[in-house]
Amino acid sequence: MNRRKFLTSASVGAGAAAATSFAAPAIAQSQPQVRWRLASSFPQALDTIYGTAEMMAQRVSDATNGNFDIRVFAGGELVPPFEVLDATSEGTVECGHSASYYYVGKNLAFGFDCAAPFGLTTRQQNAWMYEGGGIELVREVLFDEYNIINFPMGNTGAQMGGWFRNEINSVEDIDGLKMRISGFAGAVLEKLGLVPQQLPGADVYPALERGTIDATEWVGPYDDEKLGFNEVAEYYYYPGWWEAGPQLTLYINKDAWNELTPEYQNIVQAAAAEANIRMTARYDTLNPVALRSLVSKGTQLRSFNREILMACYKATQELYEEQVETNDKFRAIYEEWRKFRDEQYLWFRVAENSFDNFAFTAQARLEQEEEGN
Repeated sequence: MNRRKFLTSASVGAGAAAATSFAAPAIAQSQPQVRWRLASSFPQALDTIYGTAEMMAQRVSDATNGNFDIRVFAGGELVPPFEVLDATSEGTVECGHSASYYYVGKNLAFGFDCAAPFGLTTRQQNAWMYEGGGIELVREVLFDEYNIINFPMGNTGAQMGGWFRNEINSVEDIDGLKMRISGFAGAVLEKLGLVPQQLPGADVYPALERGTIDATEWVGPYDDEKLGFNEVAEYYYYPGWWEAGPQLTLYINKDAWNELTPEYQNIVQAAAAEANIRMTARYDTLNPVALRSLVSKGTQLRSFNREILMACYKATQELYEEQVETNDKFRAIYEEWRKFRDEQYLWFRVAENSFDNFAFTAQARLEQEEEGN
């Protein structure tokens, strides 16, 4: 008798024996006990990113009456933050939660599963992943090789450009700068002379404080204030042109996934999708308050000027062209991603952008006109 038939027959017998007292829900009787470990790339102090994995795990537990338990471990507790992909691939843990652009050292194409410079916004990333074939494409091209099933699980929304110890007024100011920056952006900025450094979240503050690095990017006001970057760098730049809608991903070891019942697989997918939406909602709620707080404490808010942005844009296009010529995996994803991005830009330019450009500044203009009168 196989395991599932055994569990079914056993639960039927148990239900009959208990009929005189109370009957447990049928689904609870048939659910097997599953215990997984999830390795996060993020510190526990960040209730937004680390907390998203906890949110997913709690939803899975609630939906299975505690029979499917996923225990979440912070970066470094089980494996180093930047080794979550390999640990999941090898079965050291059943699942992991990370940013795929941490693994561009394996192949730059991993960035498409998170964020690419001058790429997709949060809504556009979700559209590509869920409806544009993105999940299936990156799984086929990248994750199948690593024995991993991938699902989107969190998006921070557009990020800030980061913290700098000195002002950045020209492209020349970037040359020789040591900056903690991940993924595609580091490769782009190398073309402008920047020296990218890849550091886990817990190591960034001391490196910036000691002057080991000159600048850092992380996420946005809420997380950045919690990590105290405003205490060791004065200038806070925007926009983070390399992360218009960076996605976090749930990695699941394929062997562990195949051992789950279809019901459990559906529950995990649904819980990951909910967590994906909730992370963005949390950041959009928390960031405005945190930004006001940072400015009140003396943070100097600055925008990258047009010269810098255009130089970064041109360097990005050069990098894309180079990768298309030399990197088969990159080309396989990029060609489909670019078509989708161009269609999205056309649509968003018509409706979303025209609304944003007016509405986000309308009240300020009205107040200025009233003051003039």
